[in-house]
Amino acid sequence: MSLFALIAALLLEQLKPLSSRKHLHGWLSGYVGFFQQHFNTGQHKHGRIAWLLTVLPLLVGVAALYWLLCSVHPLFAWAFNVLVLYLTMGFRQFSHYFTDIHHALRNGNLDEARALLTKWRGIPSHELNAEEVARVTIEEALIASHRNVFGVIVWFVLFSTIGLGGAAGALLYRLGQFLRKRWGEEDTAIEPDGLLNNGWSLEKFGSFARHAFYVLEWLPIRMTAMVFAIVGNFEDTAYCWRTQAANWPDKEMGILLASGAGALGVRLGMPIPQGGMPLDRPELGVGDDADADFMQSAVGLVWRSVVFWMILLLLLTLSNWMG
Repeated sequence: MSLFALIAALLLEQLKPLSSRKHLHGWLSGYVGFFQQHFNTGQHKHGRIAWLLTVLPLLVGVAALYWLLCSVHPLFAWAFNVLVLYLTMGFRQFSHYFTDIHHALRNGNLDEARALLTKWRGIPSHELNAEEVARVTIEEALIASHRNVFGVIVWFVLFSTIGLGGAAGALLYRLGQFLRKRWGEEDTAIEPDGLLNNGWSLEKFGSFARHAFYVLEWLPIRMTAMVFAIVGNFEDTAYCWRTQAANWPDKEMGILLASGAGALGVRLGMPIPQGGMPLDRPELGVGDDADADFMQSAVGLVWRSVVFWMILLLLLTLSNWMG
């Protein structure tokens, strides 16, 4: 059932991208903001309480609804899984940026590619040359595909396996990701002194959200890296993972980017200009410099990874049926 729910959700998103996701994001921002406003006193323990109060009611509600629908008819529970996957995962959340940048570079329109990358990352990219634009775009695509697709798949399958309903697992992963961004990254970037309107710092309040997402990401990051190794260049992936990942500022993200670079045979990372100064970044990967051709190879790597997951789930499904 998990396999068919994933296939249905991916096909549904390809055929009819969810145009109302921005409204869902707005509702979720208001929901999360309520707990931040009422619990943020600049203390770690209140951040932990706020995280649990934000996540657990939704998680329990989704799991309970799944089992209620399952008791009525398994087909209703399956449709519910498809709906939650449709809302929480998918390529269309980022692929349009990647595709448009790819086309712009193919047509030699560097300014357009820079503008699109700036809009995608939220960081000015007008100083980057064509190779740097392709390099950073591949990095963003690897991260986005993991967090919008592969990470969701891992937690969906885990919850399905232990009998809690895959929808709750997908929701847990995306909520953890959202809270880490809101409480662990986004607002501290907006307020340089780390203070909000109520005067309390987000640093300690958001520390639990950061740690919780680290725990949620630990297995999916490594699963994605292993799949990249299987469907890409295995030896180079293993070498880059082992020797380069720890050099990246975020060591967990270094695993993803180093393994992706090794699988593709492309050089990622490396310094790029930002604000008139070189932004120092370690080199990841082996092989040639990034370009539009490697961007196309990145698309192939991601889709091969999706196919591998589908085959793996098919084998698990067949083994369950035969057992």
